[in-house]
Amino acid sequence: MNFNLPDDLVAYLAELDNFIAAEVAPLQAQDDNERFFDHRREWARTDFENGGLPRHEWEALLAKVRHRADLAGHLRSALPREFGGKDCGNLWMAVIREHLAAKGLGLHNDLQNEHSIVANNPFVLVIRDFGTPHQRHELTPGILDERIKLAFGLTEPDHGSDATHMETRAVPESRGGRPGWRIDGEKMWTTGMHVATHCLTFARTSGNDGDAAGISAFLVPAQADGVKIEEYLWTFNMPTDHPRVSFTNVWVSEDALLGPLDGGLSVAQHFVHENRIRQAASSLGAADYCIRESVKYARTRKPFGQELARNQGIQFPLVELATQVEMLRLLIRKTAWEMDQMPKPEVERRLSDKVAMCNFWANRLCCEAADTAMQVHGGIGYSRHKPFEHIYRHHRRYRITEGAEEIQKRKVAGFLFAYMGPSKEMHR
Repeated sequence: MNFNLPDDLVAYLAELDNFIAAEVAPLQAQDDNERFFDHRREWARTDFENGGLPRHEWEALLAKVRHRADLAGHLRSALPREFGGKDCGNLWMAVIREHLAAKGLGLHNDLQNEHSIVANNPFVLVIRDFGTPHQRHELTPGILDERIKLAFGLTEPDHGSDATHMETRAVPESRGGRPGWRIDGEKMWTTGMHVATHCLTFARTSGNDGDAAGISAFLVPAQADGVKIEEYLWTFNMPTDHPRVSFTNVWVSEDALLGPLDGGLSVAQHFVHENRIRQAASSLGAADYCIRESVKYARTRKPFGQELARNQGIQFPLVELATQVEMLRLLIRKTAWEMDQMPKPEVERRLSDKVAMCNFWANRLCCEAADTAMQVHGGIGYSRHKPFEHIYRHHRRYRITEGAEEIQKRKVAGFLFAYMGPSKEMHR
C-alpha cells in the first residue's frame, strides 16, 4: 500500500498556490475587495434592498477571477481534455478542494456560491452524456464560457428529498404546428435563477406519484412566458440566489427534452456522487482550517499568565477534531480513488454508501470545528471579525443540500443491512 499522493498532483497544488499568489491575492487586496471577506462580508455581498440577491460588483469580481483561472488553464481542470480540461479524476479533485478550502476565506475559493479557481461544472458532462447533438452544439460552448448558465429545478415547496412525488406536470401539446410540452408547477431552491439562461426543470410526464419512472427533464428558457420568480428565500448565509419559481402554462418545443423520456431522474442523479465527494473534501479542508487557527490562537493567548493551550479543556476538543480530520481524510481519498477505478454506474452500485459516509460526516465535522473555534477564540470568535461564523453558516447548508444527511444515512443503512448494494444478492 502507498499513501503518497501522485507527484504530478503535488506539483499541481504548488502550481495553484503560485497562481493564487500571483493573480488572485493581489486582486483581492486592491480596490477594497477585502470587504467581501472581512467583517463586512455579508453586507458587501448582499443587496438587501433587491431581494437579498448578490451585489453585482461581488459577482463581477468572482467572474473576473474565474476568467483569469480559465486563461491560466485551471478553471476547467476537472473536465475532460475535449473541453479544455485536465481530466482530473475524483482523487485529484478531492485533494484540490481540500487544499483550497484549508486556506480559509478568499477569492481563490468561496463555496457560498460554489466559486473556485478549479471549478465544478457538472452541466457540461450532463449535456455530453444526455444531450442530443444539437443540444451539445448549442449549449456546451456557452456553458464553458459562461454565456449560458443553467439553474436546477428539482425540489418543490411540498416535496424535498422525495422527488418522486413532485407535482410539476408536463403534457404533450402542439403550438403553431410544432410539437412540444406544456409545463405547470412550482420549484424551490432554484439556485442561480437570477442569472440563468435556462432552468433544467423536472416534471412528471407519465406514471403515478411515487414512481421513479415517469419523470422527465426539460431545458426551459429562463425567460419563457409563464416562468416567474415568486420570491427569494432568505437563508442563514446571505446573500441568497435561491428562489421559488412557478411555471404556468409554460410551453417548450420537443427538442427541450434532455435525456430519455420518463427517465429524467437518471439525469438528476448523474453527478451526485462527484458532487458529494468534492463537497466532503471542501468541508474537511474548512474543518482543518478552523482547528489550525484555534491551535495558533491558543498558543498566543495568555489569560492568567499562561498559554490558553495549556488547559486540557482547550486541548482535548481540538485533539478529537484533529483525529477525526486525519481519519476522514483517508476515507475521502480512498473512496475518491476507488471511484476513479470504475465506470460511473458502478459507483452507484458499489460505492454509494462510502460516498455518503464521507459527505455527511465531513459536513457535520466542519460545523463542529467551526463551533469549537468560536469557543476557543471567545468573544472575538463569535464576531464577524473572524471567519468561523461564516464557515459555520455556509457548511451548515451542506448538511441539507446534495441530499440531507438523513437521506445519506439511509443509503448507508441500505448497504449495511443489505437492502441494496453488492451484498443484497448474498441475502436472497
